[in-house]
Amino acid sequence: MTEYASAFPSLGFDRPEDGILVITMTAAGKLNAVSADMHRELATVWNTIDRDPDTRAVVIRGAGGTFSSGGDLDLVDEIVADFSARARVLQEARDLVYNVINCGKPIVSAMDGVAVGAGLVVGLLADVSIVGRSVRLIDGHTRLGVAAGDHAAIVWPLLCGLAKAKYHLLTCEPVSGEEAERIGLVSLCVPDEEVHERALSVARTLAAGSETAIRWTKYALNNWLRAAGPIFDASLALEFLGFTGPDVVEGVGARRQKRTAQFRT
Repeated sequence: MTEYASAFPSLGFDRPEDGILVITMTAAGKLNAVSADMHRELATVWNTIDRDPDTRAVVIRGAGGTFSSGGDLDLVDEIVADFSARARVLQEARDLVYNVINCGKPIVSAMDGVAVGAGLVVGLLADVSIVGRSVRLIDGHTRLGVAAGDHAAIVWPLLCGLAKAKYHLLTCEPVSGEEAERIGLVSLCVPDEEVHERALSVARTLAAGSETAIRWTKYALNNWLRAAGPIFDASLALEFLGFTGPDVVEGVGARRQKRTAQFRT
């Protein structure tokens, strides 16, 4: 595990059983918000995992009873203020989606508490997504004043249909674990206290299976997502165009002041 810890220090790694790698997002006191460092590492870790002969299945989770509260507002401020940061994070956001899709190892997400933004990217793009009943899944992009880029356009319509995708992505209405399973947004909904054990159980099943059969099945199925690549690329470009405008400044200010945003554009 030393090679992972040194290369990706903002993430936690554990190998509870042979063939299974557990990744834990941790940001104490911030509900595992994704910092600039964590964003970069989440984008690139999947390439290392894909080449790792000791890993046959991956579980990604959050520390402390919650998955992730999304992008750290300090990172958003950096994106808004600096073109080079905006260009860098745009590339990372693109790499995050495509590297998860192209990683040959099966990925299981264990989502509890809240799952938002950059964390939700991996949570919903995972091959098997497991949520607790009381989890809240939120794509909050439009509430922040930018288009729903990240991952939403590439996967939400495919998982739960265009009507539900539009409703939740335009309004930022949270989706509970039970509702997420009902509309097909996630694979499984289980009692909150069973999320992590169930994810490990599924990873155990995957790790014991035929590595080539699982890898190739994942590759074939993910061609649905690759076919939607131009849709995703457009959404991501529009999201980052929004980072140059006034609405995101108001959206971030409202988040920090815990008030309703007053958009005027």
